[in-house]
Parts: sequence; structure tokens; C-alpha cells
Amino acid sequence: MDRRTKEAVRYLGYGRNAADEKTLALIEETFAELERTVSPKSVWRIFDLEQTEDGRNIIGNMEIESRSLARNLKGCAKAVLFGATLGAATDRLITRVSLSDMAKAVVLQSCAAALLEEYCDERQLAIGAELEKEGLYLRPRFSPGYGDFDITYQQPLMRMLDCAKTIGLTMTDSFMMTPTKSVTALIGASPVKERCPVAGCEACGKTDCEYRR
Repeated sequence: MDRRTKEAVRYLGYGRNAADEKTLALIEETFAELERTVSPKSVWRIFDLEQTEDGRNIIGNMEIESRSLARNLKGCAKAVLFGATLGAATDRLITRVSLSDMAKAVVLQSCAAALLEEYCDERQLAIGAELEKEGLYLRPRFSPGYGDFDITYQQPLMRMLDCAKTIGLTMTDSFMMTPTKSVTALIGASPVKERCPVAGCEACGKTDCEYRR
């Protein structure tokens, strides 16, 4: 079972239980359909990072109060602002399937989430390779909504990336992203290379890591 399938199974809530053959076949079919539908786009920009003793993180003209984010960014000289989306056609597919087959729609939601995660990992590896030429190494992505990094910071982050113009990503008054299969994140860039997997803290067994989100 490849990683994207494992992720889809995890999003479906199977936990440690194995998915049955029928579900796995539906997942494979759904990924194939998504591959024909998605039009992924991403944008990133790098900013100087300043951290204060009282836990504030100053990135460009954005000031973020979050101790969990400060811990993740500890020792970083720069911060990468990142945004990605699978595109509006993915939302239209999910809506259409939801009207006729709710069971498949649930699998579709899970597969789309796994596909988005896979795309973000690929883009982060590419960004990391570029920044390593400058002697900077990336930490795991950290999105608004993690820990005490409030979801309202989604707004200034998207504004600094000009997401509406660059990748067609907007936000509702309740801080929901449109298209829904989208993500924004901060990624710390440190002059010290840590053994952080691109898959993030969930894939790492070092539970006592001081940068853990």
C-alpha cells in the first residue's frame, strides 16, 4: 500500500484497523478520478523572522502570538509563507458526488485530503532544495489552527501571499478557504539542519523534540 492510500485510509478513520478490499478498490478508483480533475497550484514567499522573549513571532508586517509556533520556529532565521490548492474543480466534483453517493463522497473527501498533503510535501521538498543552496533548512509546515496558532491568522497570511491573484484561493468571513481543498502554512528556515521529515511531526517518533508542533 503506497503512502497516499495509507493517508486516505487514515483520514477515513480506520485507525489501526485494515481497510477491506472493496474500500481499497474504491480509494484507487477515486484517486484516478481526482488525478483527472485536480489542477494544483502553490505559492511561497520568504520573510525575515524575529522572535521575542514573550512568544511573539514577527514575520514581515505580521505579528503572531503563539507559543506553539514560537517553539516550532525556534532558531530559525527566516520563515516561508506557503499556500496551496487542488483547485475549484475538485470542489465541484465533491459537490456533484455528494448529491448521488454519500459513501463515495466520504472516500472522495479523504482521498482529496491525502492528495493535497502529498502535493504540499512535494512542493516543500522543492522549496527546501532551493533554500539549501543558501544554507537554510526547513522545519515541518505549521498551519493556522495548530496548537495556539489561531485560525484568524489565515487572513494576513493569505494577504501576504496574494493568494487570490496567485493561486485563486480566497477565504470566507468564517475563515474557511475556497476552494476547500487548500492549505496555508508557515515553514521555519534554520541555518541548522534538523532531521525533520517533510511528512511532519506526526511521522516522526521523536516525541521529546523541542520543535514539535
